Amino acid sequence: MTHNPTTNGAHPSLEHRLLELFDAMWDDFVDPREAHWDTDGWWLPVGSTTGGSAHFGEGPFNEQMLRDLRNQCRHLAATNEFAINGHENRISYIVGPGHSYRAAICKGQNASEDEALAVQNWLDRFARENRWHERQQEIVRRIDRDGEAFLRFFLDRHGMTHVRFIEPDQIITPAQFANDRSASFGIQTDADDVETVLGYWVDGELVDAADVQHRRANVDFNVKRGLPLYTPVRKNLRRAEKLLRNMSIVAEVQSAIALIRKHRGATRGGVEQFVAGGADATSTNSLTGRTRHFSQYGPGTILDAPAGLEYDFPTRGLDAASFVAVLQAELRAIAARLVMPEFMFTSDASNANYASTMVSEGPALKMFERLQASLIEQDRAVMRRVIDQAVAAGQLPANCCEVIKVQIIPPSLQVRDQLRQAQVDRIAYENGVLSPQTWSQHLGLDYDQEQKNLAIHGRGSP
Repeated sequence: MTHNPTTNGAHPSLEHRLLELFDAMWDDFVDPREAHWDTDGWWLPVGSTTGGSAHFGEGPFNEQMLRDLRNQCRHLAATNEFAINGHENRISYIVGPGHSYRAAICKGQNASEDEALAVQNWLDRFARENRWHERQQEIVRRIDRDGEAFLRFFLDRHGMTHVRFIEPDQIITPAQFANDRSASFGIQTDADDVETVLGYWVDGELVDAADVQHRRANVDFNVKRGLPLYTPVRKNLRRAEKLLRNMSIVAEVQSAIALIRKHRGATRGGVEQFVAGGADATSTNSLTGRTRHFSQYGPGTILDAPAGLEYDFPTRGLDAASFVAVLQAELRAIAARLVMPEFMFTSDASNANYASTMVSEGPALKMFERLQASLIEQDRAVMRRVIDQAVAAGQLPANCCEVIKVQIIPPSLQVRDQLRQAQVDRIAYENGVLSPQTWSQHLGLDYDQEQKNLAIHGRGSP
């Protein structure tokens, strides 16, 4: 007769012990790749010479290294609370509620308001159909997380442009071009000029460069692919996460053990008998067969220890403050990489002063203004493309590309006195320097919509 361990309860007990063993092994697991991650850069694989396009420190050596680096930073962006906070804050300041796009007549051009209105309506439709404000946020997230964002453009039969993202992992060099440096990292360039992009290898298919916009970050112009924002501080993020976890676990264990009784000279059996005799309640685990004893100590309990018995309270030695200083030092290093005040990265407002941070000469403001300017320049290229394709499809007048420009207004970053700003705008308006449309944008209002609202209000007034 074959023995069936599930019939006598031995199997669940064995399974429980195996699970405990595996849990212990996982806690002690050390990833051998951490030796590569915890240095200031990547180790160069011996004999790896293909696919390189940059010197050490400027970019990854090959596509596999870039993929591994991107996966590390994606993991941080998905699981590390500090990394997530940094990403979200950068999106909030760079994009905010979204940039405003306004079609305006170019200086010195003789164009009608109807032409500007037609372009404005087309841009509004583009933004609505592509959910552009949400897509703006994702663009910033992708650039920070992956070091780059690929936008592919599609044209429908009505002349409307549609935008879709290409995943960085889809941009890879086909095997037959592995030794062709002009096709490295999935980007086909001129053989003599790496900045002249001819196309992108998307899943093995060469897509014309005119149909793709590639936004890179943290590398030079002559480096084909971008680097994630947290590349130089990913080790700091991992250490901060581990330090916080260890601090919490130590505090949890120390606070969970109320006291330790030390039985001087007692045998194991005597200790067990003493514990069982003083227990208020007991509980037996049906899987392991272990019996746990519980004793309740009310407020103000006085313990009387017999001879040879001592009480030790481990929580009195708990000093988490000493570890907090180390954690703050790690987080401060990461915030320095982001050129952000510590409170913006850690959400610790105890030593924060927003008003003194977001002033005209503050380093954080200067950095956010640079990032906004870069985003505006790339967005303007997209909007210009949208207008050109609408003109080609006959949806807009042929000359609107020359007489109409797109003004892009990002959300304000500076801390301003609203009353003083309104006075400055009024003086500029009265002297013919500021238009009512731009004044409305400063107030966060849609000028055309407000004019319609005023007209409705006028008709309804007594």
